[in-house]
Amino acid sequence: MKKKVIIVAADSEDEIYRGIPDQFLLIEGKPLLCYTIQAFIDAFDDIEIILVLPKNHIGKGQEIIDGFFDPFRFRICEGGATRFESVKNGLKKVIEESIVFVHDGIRCLVSTKLIRRCYEEALANGMAIPAIKCKDDLRIMDRNGNNSINRKKVKLIQSPQVFHSHILLQAYQIAYKEHFTDEASVVEEFGLKINLIAGEEQNIKISSPMDIEFASFLLSQKVMEGH
Repeated sequence: MKKKVIIVAADSEDEIYRGIPDQFLLIEGKPLLCYTIQAFIDAFDDIEIILVLPKNHIGKGQEIIDGFFDPFRFRICEGGATRFESVKNGLKKVIEESIVFVHDGIRCLVSTKLIRRCYEEALANGMAIPAIKCKDDLRIMDRNGNNSINRKKVKLIQSPQVFHSHILLQAYQIAYKEHFTDEASVVEEFGLKINLIAGEEQNIKISSPMDIEFASFLLSQKVMEGH
């Protein structure tokens, strides 16, 4: 089965450092986005990468591709105003029947083991959504104050979110709704039950200076070990 990953790096809001989109921050001398891309190349040497970028940073993305990778496996497209639109733009480049990964550009600590496991699960069952347990106590706010939630009934959702192409392509024909925060929410609205699998605790979104330090430590260890 063909393999394609849509790496969504189109969100330039909530930057850790003003003026630098998080996907371009340097970790151990390389843009964060490089590590995200490399994880998928390490997992599958035949995967095609569809990179979704903000319009004004497409040139920067091309520089990263030319400087660190073999460009033959890449396609670049412009992101939209929402994640839904960005993924929909990326899906326009999915022509052949494929297993399609959709991954956050700033989740640079994703492991090849998780990527491969998601692929096998999607191949067998049509989709795979990694999730981890919630360790913290939770409370939900409402107009009357707040109420506790049983954390055992809560899962924290990660990416890559992986689907057979015929599922994702059909699901993304429906009209956008505000609660579409990820691909699973779109597919669920389309009418399919979501298949969760075990994610990984280190597979975090890089969204704070502390996350940068954590990623730098783990990635430096990986380099020292020769992986």
